[in-house]
Amino acid sequence: MTSRLVLDTHVWLDWLVFDDPGVAGIRNAVGTGRVEAYIDAACEEELVRVLARGFAKRTLDAEAQAAALATCRRVARRIDAAASSEARAALPRCGDPDDQKFLEAALAAGAGFLITKDRKLLALSRKIGVPFRIVTPQDFGRIPHH
Repeated sequence: MTSRLVLDTHVWLDWLVFDDPGVAGIRNAVGTGRVEAYIDAACEEELVRVLARGFAKRTLDAEAQAAALATCRRVARRIDAAASSEARAALPRCGDPDDQKFLEAALAAGAGFLITKDRKLLALSRKIGVPFRIVTPQDFGRIPHH
């Protein structure tokens, strides 16, 4: 079975905007079909907001924003993050409530991995009972994917 991934907004930005070599392993694994990326409406809405807002030293025009979003929609499968309330309640609570949506999306996708650079999400990687691994892009790149 193909591994399923959920990427947080920062990882999507590294892929779609900054062409960060740190996400090359993820991009290659998705591109070759060894893994599948998933996104839900709440996570995509955050990505749209961040793309429109711009970054410390860079803003994207409407065309660049649309291109980034089109790439995301082309490579990620859309899911409905309506996991059961019991399953969501069993997830650990993230220290940043705005990031809970990534945990819920990973749960709904049946993901094997939530890929993030966020310290508060990464802190949950050691919690018992999380049904997926929470890893950095670099850690994910070191895991063999067949």
